[in-house]
Amino acid sequence: MNIDIIGDIHGCFPEFEELTRKLGYSWESGLPIHPDNRILGFVGDLTDRGPASVRVIETVYDLWERKLAYYAPGNHCNKLYRMLIGNKVKINNGLETTAAELNALDTRDYKRVKKKFVTLYEQSPLYQVLDGGNLIIAHAGIREDYIGKYNSKVKTFVLYGDITGASDIDGFPIRRDWATHYHGKPWIIYGHTPTKEVRIVNHSANIDTGAVFGGALTAFRYPEKETVSVPSSMPFITEKFRRIEDL
Repeated sequence: MNIDIIGDIHGCFPEFEELTRKLGYSWESGLPIHPDNRILGFVGDLTDRGPASVRVIETVYDLWERKLAYYAPGNHCNKLYRMLIGNKVKINNGLETTAAELNALDTRDYKRVKKKFVTLYEQSPLYQVLDGGNLIIAHAGIREDYIGKYNSKVKTFVLYGDITGASDIDGFPIRRDWATHYHGKPWIIYGHTPTKEVRIVNHSANIDTGAVFGGALTAFRYPEKETVSVPSSMPFITEKFRRIEDL
């Protein structure tokens, strides 16, 4: 399996396009297509905070529909989905930017984008198990003993990480560092926690390098196990990044 897995895009469409071009994908058809039949993977959090969430939704859906991409939802995806199906959610923490984009569309376009995202979300698994079980895409990661399970405890872990329920002095949720205790064979590619550099620990890689906070958008190439990044055009917000030594 030849796949390029992209970290949390958060509506940063220009960086997404630049990164795929750097990876060798052509946009001649309107979608990123690789001449050597490589496909794309997404760790979730496609939307919120960035300027072009709708365009990211439509592109990822169109790739997925053509079986040119694998997608696993993130916590922001989960909240957007709940909003779109009519659940009461707080329009904050970045969702307000996506909601504003959607509300600016005419009724026909709104319904089209809503249908695409709801379909993508409902028909994608909580996490992707690929390459005969040797590769897993999970938004915030997954413990080895959770692989193959899909209960509420696993869902919370995959969407939010190994949270304790407490927050640190900066307001970040305190999360246990599951990756240092992971000793499984499958490679687990995840995001969720922005760090200035890709963090590879054992057979896990956190590829959320904070594109929406002025860092970079990163892809993990498999089976090469290489990373490729492009710089963000967004303002750099230091306090949004977790230091690797603090994880």
